[in-house]
Amino acid sequence: MNFDADFALVLGLVLGAFSLPAILSAFNDGRAPRAAMIVIMIAGGCIVYALRHQPGGYDVGDIPHVFANVVERYTR
Repeated sequence: MNFDADFALVLGLVLGAFSLPAILSAFNDGRAPRAAMIVIMIAGGCIVYALRHQPGGYDVGDIPHVFANVVERYTR
């Protein structure tokens, strides 16, 4: 598997999106969201990696196109 900037961006966004319900659930139950915060930190690291290794960076409008390209690349 090739860990390029596009894949890192998509992985970071997906991990971040999946950890938000875990954070809300932990706060609702009165627990500390330890595991979810670790996942958020990993997601942030992936996003920072992607932004630093993509020449010219990303625009918000590029995200759906990047997501579709990564999904297409790894599902063929």
